[in-house]
Amino acid sequence: MSHLLDRLLFFKKNVGTFSGGHGVVTREDRTWEDGYRNRWDHDKVVRSTHGVNCTGSCSWNVFVKGGIVTWEMQATDYPRTRPDLPNHEPRGCARGASASWYLYSGNRVKRPLVRKKLLELWRSARASLDPVEAWHRIVSDPEQAASYKRIRGRGGFVRASWSEVEEIVAAATVDTVREHGPDRVAGFTPIPAFSMASFASGTRFLSLLGGTCLSFYDWYADLPPSSPMTWGEQTDVPESAAWYDAGFLILWGSNVPQTRTPDAHFLSEVRYKGTKTVVVSPDYNEAAKFADLWVRPKARTDAALALAMGHVILNEFHVRREVPAFRDYVRRFSDLPLLVRLRRRGDGFVPERLVRASDFEGSLGETNHAEWKTVGLDEDRGDPVVPTGSIGFRWGNPGKWSLGEHDARDDRPVRLALTLASADAEIVAVAFPDFGGASTGHGSAGERVRNVAVRRLRLGGEDVPVATVYDLLVAHYGVDRGLGGDVARSYDDADAPYTPAWQERITGVDRAVVIRMAREFAETAEKTGGRSKVVIGCGVNQAYHTDMTYRAVITMLVLCGCVGVPGGGWAHYVGQEKIRPMVGWSTLAFALDWSRPPRQMNSTSYFYAHTDQFRYETLSPIELLSPTEDIPADAGALLDWNVRAERMGWRPTSPQLSENPLHVAAAARAAGRDPAGHVVSSLVDGSLRLACED
Repeated sequence: MSHLLDRLLFFKKNVGTFSGGHGVVTREDRTWEDGYRNRWDHDKVVRSTHGVNCTGSCSWNVFVKGGIVTWEMQATDYPRTRPDLPNHEPRGCARGASASWYLYSGNRVKRPLVRKKLLELWRSARASLDPVEAWHRIVSDPEQAASYKRIRGRGGFVRASWSEVEEIVAAATVDTVREHGPDRVAGFTPIPAFSMASFASGTRFLSLLGGTCLSFYDWYADLPPSSPMTWGEQTDVPESAAWYDAGFLILWGSNVPQTRTPDAHFLSEVRYKGTKTVVVSPDYNEAAKFADLWVRPKARTDAALALAMGHVILNEFHVRREVPAFRDYVRRFSDLPLLVRLRRRGDGFVPERLVRASDFEGSLGETNHAEWKTVGLDEDRGDPVVPTGSIGFRWGNPGKWSLGEHDARDDRPVRLALTLASADAEIVAVAFPDFGGASTGHGSAGERVRNVAVRRLRLGGEDVPVATVYDLLVAHYGVDRGLGGDVARSYDDADAPYTPAWQERITGVDRAVVIRMAREFAETAEKTGGRSKVVIGCGVNQAYHTDMTYRAVITMLVLCGCVGVPGGGWAHYVGQEKIRPMVGWSTLAFALDWSRPPRQMNSTSYFYAHTDQFRYETLSPIELLSPTEDIPADAGALLDWNVRAERMGWRPTSPQLSENPLHVAAAARAAGRDPAGHVVSSLVDGSLRLACED
């Protein structure tokens, strides 16, 4: 009988009470409650996380019934942190709580799909030929190959069996290796932290085959190129709990509540300590509601904002007032005290490169990698010295690849000179590039000439003017040090690059806001020992010239002594770029237990060259050239410079040769020559070329 009739059979629903009338006994049917009980019923609880390229790596209790995930709940048994730091839990987000829905979604591809036209061609050829010959017939026939390639991007996929698809892939691989070489078989997979086993299974297969493993972190613009440019490290940033140690926190293009939801509570909690929070974002996003100050620059103008802040910091904390902690930090941990050669250009000079120990007669006593060892001036004696810690000390000089303030020759403590400016210093005019350009309305179409203090050293048999990086940096920012020249008259000088007024025309942010933000950022760093932090992310990184934008922010942090300080520095967050068992996993993933080195290639160069993207390039190298440099006669196209970099070994190259490497090795053996020597001589005489030149 239905529940409705059950209810109608009785005129009286309540049949008694209990608990002094606070409870009522009824005749109502309660079997409907089983629907809820069954919904949350489960056979076992499994500990898991969500491998979706998320840095959260949250611990979840997954409830399973009959092999099916019924629901999930956040785990609450994280180890407790120290007493003065909030615990990491609760960790999770709405996406994680609904992850099991995606497991059984109809949108998931659960079976192999093949383009219908290709499958028809395959089945026709396979009826009379073995797998490899069947594939070769399809791809070697221009008409057949074009028939399925021309309809790419239009759908038309049909289901196929796993065995059939595996046979197609295997046949295509064997035929490609036979006809073109193993390095023409390339593979791409997202970041290994997504799934270490899945990633390694593919890359190990490619590496054992001799195929090309393509990079991932740079290809989808998660890698901040400024990091390896500045520090030589891919992305070395602190965990989110470090936000709680910050005294001043800027969220720059990073929407923490949305993209780092499990860690967003640290952002809320640090504000209870009194930490000032600034959000730099063109849109009012979830992070903006956490902000004490929301700064809204026009999209893609972040560099101008950071440069203006750097101008204020240099002017007020390094020139007008020298903060001892800041000066000591940049002297010890940055390249600001190192010397730069100046090259004559017209009536003035332009910066050339860092001075090297190898530039001096006798290499200042350095016999090992002297061309990779930088030089500074002893502030007390005025002599050129080679401070320990530069890249030249990494190999061959045990114990000296560290930033201890010592002269490499005798291990004597040395204090490097930050500036050469003095009452009797020689002052020369140095030209700096102005990339604003007249067409943008934000600068001149050329260069800015600034006065810089120099000293002349005997380098390579001639007297060469040199300046410290610090003096060049201050001059480039247009800060007035009383040396004259084309410098900013004040913060309101809108015609001088990098002033607050200059950035206002570009970003739309009021100059007073920028001045205040820069002062508070630096003042906090001064009073807290460098605990000013910038959390930055894809909102800035996935834009053109991101390396320049990031380095403008990094310069601010270095000038304030923040990098490497708990609660200070920068924090670039995107996907999960690192894995814990890196060394052992690499051996497995790239078959280093069988052969080395594996063939690896940066995807950006690979796809740009080998999928003909360069044919659609609208940018010329001349447009990127510094205005202070002469236009080379062989400027060529952007691809030409990428090819040169591969030829000179500045970046990886794979596929490597214009011919099948199997055929090249066979030809060398037939000629009775060593394969390596055969390749070198063939490249020299032009009978063999690199694949990137094809």
